Amino acid sequence: MKKIKLDIVGLSYSQTQSGAYALVLGEVSGRRRLPIIIGSFEAQAIAIEIEKMTPSRPLTHDLFKSLGEAYNIKIQEIVIYNLVDGIFYSKLICTDGKKVVEIDARTSDAIAVAVRFDCPIYTFEFILSTAGIVIEGNDFVYLENINETKEEKTAAPASASGFTGLSVDELKSKLQEALAEESYEKAAKIRDELNKRKAS
Repeated sequence: MKKIKLDIVGLSYSQTQSGAYALVLGEVSGRRRLPIIIGSFEAQAIAIEIEKMTPSRPLTHDLFKSLGEAYNIKIQEIVIYNLVDGIFYSKLICTDGKKVVEIDARTSDAIAVAVRFDCPIYTFEFILSTAGIVIEGNDFVYLENINETKEEKTAAPASASGFTGLSVDELKSKLQEALAEESYEKAAKIRDELNKRKAS
């Protein structure tokens, strides 16, 4: 499977979920965005490294980097390789110069490590087509099957996501509004609700 390179394009505080942040990854050679909800500790770890700030004592990810460097271990790349029930799965591809080892990691931790080792972040097409949001011109468009039938556009049953009673078209409209306001965390929740309805 061909890998798609991603960059960090944004990190914003969640307006609806206390202590959560929306990490937005962007396709390097395209217009798609991949919003991922992460915790405050991981968001802080990523932000500190991006802003080149030096904490008074090493954070866990800094310790991981120091340990890796002490034993000549390099992180070649991070791969977001799967998406199951809204959870992203990632792995670190590490080498000591002799052998290559894959280590499973939470996506937020993997990215916090990636920014420290200055290594690339990749994902696969099926993840971007399922969970990505594409920007076309000045408009935001939800990635979906354009051959969707009329029956699939009808309102879905109530859900716990806070979008109860909204039709698919209304959800898409809300998604565009959230993206226009750069509320990526809200956009990710709407995207997940749309994916849930498409799967049912």
